[in-house]
Amino acid sequence: MTLRCGVMDPETRAYYDGNSRGYSDSTMGNDLSDTMSRFLGHMRQGGRILDLGCGSGRDTKTLMSKGYDVVPVDGSEGMCRVASENLGMPVRRLDFSDLDYVKEFDGVWACASLLHVPSAELPRTIMLIHRSLRSDGVLFANFKEGVYGGMRDGRHYTDMTEGRLAELLESKGMVPIEIWTSVDPRGVRWTNSVSRKA
Repeated sequence: MTLRCGVMDPETRAYYDGNSRGYSDSTMGNDLSDTMSRFLGHMRQGGRILDLGCGSGRDTKTLMSKGYDVVPVDGSEGMCRVASENLGMPVRRLDFSDLDYVKEFDGVWACASLLHVPSAELPRTIMLIHRSLRSDGVLFANFKEGVYGGMRDGRHYTDMTEGRLAELLESKGMVPIEIWTSVDPRGVRWTNSVSRKA
């Protein structure tokens, strides 16, 4: 398989291409109801949402069940294939660096996906997300808490503190509504954010 250059580095893409079904099975039952409620609380009912880095399609399915118009995309061919099977609909393969939507979405849901973007490329990625949002559009993005950037468990990670994430969002025209830290059932700490297009 030829790996195309883009934000997702070859090792990270190969990890998800090679473990797509197992990753889907291991994450399908994760409960994000509180986090999703925080995001949806700032959106109009039935709005159009980009699920950026949709993985298994789990969150697309949940958002659709709540009446939202959802467009799922992912940077891994393997994950797109599995998500398409799980959802019964096409899933577009798209590197975040190639995000080409302009004012199409009321919200962007980037759950555990932007954390794979190298730190140096995150400002441009946030700028492209900003461009994809309609006026007053809302972004959810989260990262593992910390200051590390590099390979971990076969994938590239960029960790974030609350302050650093706020600074990044504000620098690209996103106004933070809420930034908070959470701990998942494995004990992993996350830095979460909901922000609005200025």
